[in-house]
Amino acid sequence: MSRNPIAAVLPAVGVAVEELDDLQLVQQAKAGHTEAFSELVRRHQDEAYSLAYRFMRDASLAEDMAQEAFLKAFRLLQSFRGECSFRTWMYRVVSSVCLTELRRRKNRHEVEWNDSLELSAEDATVDRDLYEKIRNCVRLLPDRYATVISMYYLAGVPYEEIADALNIPQGTLKTWMFRARRMLRQIVEREIRIHGWTG
Repeated sequence: MSRNPIAAVLPAVGVAVEELDDLQLVQQAKAGHTEAFSELVRRHQDEAYSLAYRFMRDASLAEDMAQEAFLKAFRLLQSFRGECSFRTWMYRVVSSVCLTELRRRKNRHEVEWNDSLELSAEDATVDRDLYEKIRNCVRLLPDRYATVISMYYLAGVPYEEIADALNIPQGTLKTWMFRARRMLRQIVEREIRIHGWTG
């Protein structure tokens, strides 16, 4: 992603960090070695940009969102516990940044929310406000499940590309999607009981 200025935000990468795996780089970055985080950016910036473009449908905005996602990831790095891969966690961060920006632009009437991004086609009669509440429930899912739900339903990324991006077999992805849908349904039902959503 040569157009993306992310790399300019952080120091140049040394040879040593290039030999570390992602989790080792995270530990180094947590210890204050910013060159380790710079290497993580180098490794994952193309994927971050590609996902951001899926959401934003604009090259310049996608670059901005990818850069913002890495800056946010740097700020939140201490919260990364290694329960998923850094790649999966980064996809969650990118999705979150893009959804926040799309919501902001929608509220300011800068973009038209695309009906094709709704969570379920058979629920087309449900009020759009209820969909917003459901999207907020996605954030309550475990990282891996929130990531695959966001990528598939909100960014429109096909199964094959999600599996490839997260480096998991398609069978594993289908299992995650099944569990994610079931868990999301439980969260939504709980929120309806608690808050009495009417749409």
